[in-house]
Amino acid sequence: MPTAPPLNPIQLAHAYAVCRGIARRAAKNFYFSFLVLPKEKRNAICAVYAFMRHADDLSDDASLPYDERRQKLAQWLQNAQQVFAGTISDDPVLYALADAQQRFSIPVDLFDQLVSGTSMDLEPESYSQFQTFEQLYRYCYYVASVVGLVCIRIFGYRDARAESLAERLGIAFQLTNVIRDVKEDAALGRVYIPQEDLARFNVEIKPGVPTPVHASELLEFEAQRAREFYAAATDLLPLIDDDSRPALWALVTIYRQLLEKIAEGGYDVFTKRVKLSFGEKLSVLAKAWFARIFVRPLTA
Repeated sequence: MPTAPPLNPIQLAHAYAVCRGIARRAAKNFYFSFLVLPKEKRNAICAVYAFMRHADDLSDDASLPYDERRQKLAQWLQNAQQVFAGTISDDPVLYALADAQQRFSIPVDLFDQLVSGTSMDLEPESYSQFQTFEQLYRYCYYVASVVGLVCIRIFGYRDARAESLAERLGIAFQLTNVIRDVKEDAALGRVYIPQEDLARFNVEIKPGVPTPVHASELLEFEAQRAREFYAAATDLLPLIDDDSRPALWALVTIYRQLLEKIAEGGYDVFTKRVKLSFGEKLSVLAKAWFARIFVRPLTA
């Protein structure tokens, strides 16, 4: 791949500031973990998030027909590919992303996969009728595991086992999102829970329909799956560079607490949106900062 010319330090600082602003506004859970990273890694993560956020916004833009959304996503990816190849962009997100990609040697094909995952939400046959968990796993891989594979390049690791563990952890995060967002997704015509699981628990999920009688049993089944994938965090944490472990620990802890808060509420995700309070997130952040400053070990 051609090497891009050096980026202007002033423009680069501005570009990263834009990305941090996007992450601060939109990354409700991720941003708290970003704060614990060293500046260079925090900037890179925010650039990646801003790139993903724009792709997600294009995918979810209900004012546009699906074909136009696909075209805009394809153009966004093409623009990114051009900056990776050495073209200077006037888009601050892509300007920062080009620097992050080179600085941390992030494989370009991972960004291709990120956008491919986002595009899956524009293909009704890809998500509205998952028949099996294997099909849901494939979707989760593209929209979440690939994010993990990008993040660990920024975190730093030397053991190749980290890659398969990051993949599994991404599945855990996305399953948590699937459980939390059942109502909102149904309103968009999206039912990510596999049909085989819906049939097993005799649950039919439709927008505007009252909470299914057996939904709590179904969601507990999915939550137990997620917990099994969260177990990967225990092995992944020691493989990540020391200065990144508190951030990964914070991210895992926030998502795990969210899953357990849903469970404690009897899986009532149909009448309210479950989320961690600012205080709960701040408590996790404080522990992560303490561990980073005093180099204390953390276990997931």
